[in-house]
Amino acid sequence: MKQTERLAIDGGHPVREIYLPGAQQDVDEDDIRAVVTVLRSQWLTTGPNVETFEEAVAQFVGARYAVAVSNGTAALHAVLSALDVGPGDEVIVPPLTFVATANAVLFMDATPVFADVSPDTLLLDPAQVEAKLTSNTKAVIAVDYAGQPCEYDALRQICERHGVALVADACHALGAQYKRKRVGTLADLTVFSFHPVKHITTGEGGMVVTNREDLATRVRRFRNHGITTDHRQRAAQRTWQYEMETLGYNYRLTDLQCALGTRQLQKLPQWLTRRQEIAALYDESFARVDGVTPLRRLGNRSHAYHLYVVQLDDSALQTGRATIFSALQAEGIGVNVHYMPVHLHPYYQQRFGYRRGEYPVAEEAYTRLLSLPLFPGMSNHDVADVVRAVHKVMTTYTS
Repeated sequence: MKQTERLAIDGGHPVREIYLPGAQQDVDEDDIRAVVTVLRSQWLTTGPNVETFEEAVAQFVGARYAVAVSNGTAALHAVLSALDVGPGDEVIVPPLTFVATANAVLFMDATPVFADVSPDTLLLDPAQVEAKLTSNTKAVIAVDYAGQPCEYDALRQICERHGVALVADACHALGAQYKRKRVGTLADLTVFSFHPVKHITTGEGGMVVTNREDLATRVRRFRNHGITTDHRQRAAQRTWQYEMETLGYNYRLTDLQCALGTRQLQKLPQWLTRRQEIAALYDESFARVDGVTPLRRLGNRSHAYHLYVVQLDDSALQTGRATIFSALQAEGIGVNVHYMPVHLHPYYQQRFGYRRGEYPVAEEAYTRLLSLPLFPGMSNHDVADVVRAVHKVMTTYTS
C-alpha cells in the first residue's frame, strides 16, 4: 500500500481541524427581519405571505400555479391525491431516491413500481420505465437526482402514449433547466422541498407547481383538510361557514416560513451560480484523481447541484466505500451517501419481498456513491480542503 501522508483515521493530522458539513443553510439578518415582521403582524398562518411566496415561486419557475405545503413529502402526497391515485393503481418511481418518493405512493394505498436508473447519471431510465408500464400504471415520478433534470422529452412521450401522468420530484433541482425551460414546467405536476439542506429553506416546507388549474385547486384543498376555504378567505368574506368536500390533511405552510422563503428565493440565482462554480472546481480537480468519477452531465440542461456525487472505482481501490467514508470524515470532511435504494430498506423487503439483484444499476451504484460537501457558503479554501482530503485518502487506498 503506497502512502504519502498519514491518514487522520490512522493517527495522522486531519486536513481540517474544524469539520466541514456536507450542507448548510444560509440565513442572514434580512431573513430574520422578514420573519420578525410576520411575528408582529396579524397573520402567522394562512395569511398574505403564503400567497406572496407561492406567486414568487410560480414566477421564478414559469408555472401558472404554485401551492405551498408543509414539506416535500406532503407535496408528493398532495400530488398523488390530486391525480386520484388509489388502491389498485401503480406509480413508477426510481429505486435510487429518498424513501419519501415511494412512501407517498403507499400513503394512497397504491403500489410503487421501481424502474432502474441509468448508470452514468443515476437518473430514471426511460427504457426501464416503458418496460414497467402496465394497465394499472397511473403515474410516473421522475426524480431529478442531485439536481440534474431527467430525460423529460422521452418520459413525456412515454407517458402521453400510455395516458399516464408525469410527476417531477424536483426536490434536488430548484432552478435547474432542461432545454432552456425551468424545472417546474416539464411535468404535469412538480414538487420542491425547502428543507435546510436544499437550495432555499423555510425550515421545513414544500411546494407543488403546475400549469393546470384543476390540479392546483385539488392540491390547495388537500393541504387544508379537504376544506374549500381557509381562515383568511372566510375572514375576508365575513363568514363562519365552510365545507369539507374531500378527505385532506393539515399540510399548510405558515406565514413565518413563507416570509423566510420569499427572502431566500431572491438570493437563489446567486446561490445557483456559486453551486455551479464549486462543481466546476471539483470537476477540474477530480479529473486528476484516480478512483473517483463524477456523475455524467447531460447536454441541453443546467444542473442545480443540490448534491455533488462521485462514484468510486472498485477496480482501483484496495478497500471498500465504508473505509473511504470513515477516512474522509476523520479528515474533517462531511461526506454522505445518497441513497440506499428504497427496495433494500427493511420495510420494503418485509412488505413486498424485494431482494438484492432486482435493480442492479441502482444497487451497484449505491455501493460506490459518495456525496461531497456542496453549499453556497463554501469558500474556495473549503473546496480545496475537500479536494486535498479526497486526494490524500484515494492516494492511500488506490493501487
